[in-house]
Amino acid sequence: MQYEGSCHCGAIAFTLTTQAPITEAMDCNCSLCRRRGGLLWFGPRDALALHAQAEAQGEYRFNHHHIAHHYCRECGIAPYSEAVDPRSGQLMAAVNLRCVPALDLAALKINAFDGASL
Repeated sequence: MQYEGSCHCGAIAFTLTTQAPITEAMDCNCSLCRRRGGLLWFGPRDALALHAQAEAQGEYRFNHHHIAHHYCRECGIAPYSEAVDPRSGQLMAAVNLRCVPALDLAALKINAFDGASL
C-alpha cells in the first residue's frame, strides 16, 4: 500500500509504502507526543520516501536524544521521526498519521503507549 502525506504547508511531503493497509496507530503519552497530539505508525525507515529539501526541516531531540523528531521550519508540523531500534539495530521511522489525509483516523485501532514511563 502507498500513502501520501505532508506537513501543513507541503514543504515536507512523503510517500509511505507498507505491505498491508494501516489499521492501527500508537498514541504515546511522552511529554512531546502528548503535546503535539500525533498518532504514530512505526516501521522501517526505508518505507518512508521523503520529498523535501533538507533546509525545510528542523530536528528536535530530547530526553536521551535517541529519536530525531523532524518538523517543518515553515508551518511547524512534525510529520515523522527516526531512530535506531536498540533491539535490532535497524533504522526506524515513526510517521504521524494525522499527516496522511487519505487515512480515516476514526477507523484506526488506537493503541496506548506509556512513553512517559521511559
